[in-house]
Amino acid sequence: MELYDLLKYLINAFEKLGIQYFITGSMGSIYYGEPRFTNDIDVVVDIDESDVPGLVGSFPEDEFYISEDAIDDAIIHKRQFNIIHPSSGLKIDVIVSKKDEFDNSRFARKHRISPIENTEANLSSPEDVIIMKMKFYQEGESEKHIRDITGMLKVSGDIIDRKYINDWANRLGLQEIWKAIINKL
Repeated sequence: MELYDLLKYLINAFEKLGIQYFITGSMGSIYYGEPRFTNDIDVVVDIDESDVPGLVGSFPEDEFYISEDAIDDAIIHKRQFNIIHPSSGLKIDVIVSKKDEFDNSRFARKHRISPIENTEANLSSPEDVIIMKMKFYQEGESEKHIRDITGMLKVSGDIIDRKYINDWANRLGLQEIWKAIINKL
């Protein structure tokens, strides 16, 4: 299985189940910015306990590893769980929405795109991908997040709402990182 096959599988499952979602992370930064290698898909979902049986049933156990207990725990604690395709080493990081003001904003701003021929999907706005990349940089200082952000600003800078980013950077304590990125450009 290739990454885009997994993406299509994921999109079809969430769409069929009516689960609200958007793709983010490296898939978002690749779409809005510069290509790079990734072996995972990050997706934010708005799910509850009633969605678990359908979700588990959408990923056959002979092809995928998905833990019902991990999903239940992620829903309760508003964390993430994984769906793994062991034979390819690919993985989906499924992040349960915190249903806070920022996540509500991200869901409201998602874009409908066609990342794969004949398939539509929900993708995070470029601004929200950038904000989350800054948060991840703040937590772990991985330079890949800064490279992703600068790539997005170079490729899609004319469509990116910097005021929105600046407002959320101030609210989330990311203003120093945002200023440093802007000064690098």
